[in-house]
Amino acid sequence: MKSEIQTYNNSQTAEDKEICDLLYNLIDQNLTESENKIWHAHPVWFLDGNPIVGYSKLKGSVRLLFWSGQSFEEEKLQNEGSFKAAEMRYTNANQINEEDLKRWLEKSIEIQWDYKNIVKRKGVLLRLK
Repeated sequence: MKSEIQTYNNSQTAEDKEICDLLYNLIDQNLTESENKIWHAHPVWFLDGNPIVGYSKLKGSVRLLFWSGQSFEEEKLQNEGSFKAAEMRYTNANQINEEDLKRWLEKSIEIQWDYKNIVKRKGVLLRLK
């Protein structure tokens, strides 16, 4: 784990750190071709410079965010924002369903909208995959 992400996880409460550590490990194991870093103050994974998944501490929960998640057609993921993002929120590590997360991560590789160039395209998203 990169030191900056370890620092982020370590800054959480014990319960939230457990969630963050588990999310990190599951994401990292399943997205072996990705790069990860702290981006906008939160851990985020990228494929070819395009953000695909990340997690962040919100008031009362840890949010797992998939940038293209609305296109996954997954009932458990809730729409987030005005683009294509979808989220799942956790208050306890036991709530993380590893089978669901693995399936969502597979979909995050297969289904991608081009967030990398959203500014250049003045807010217009194009489907990459």
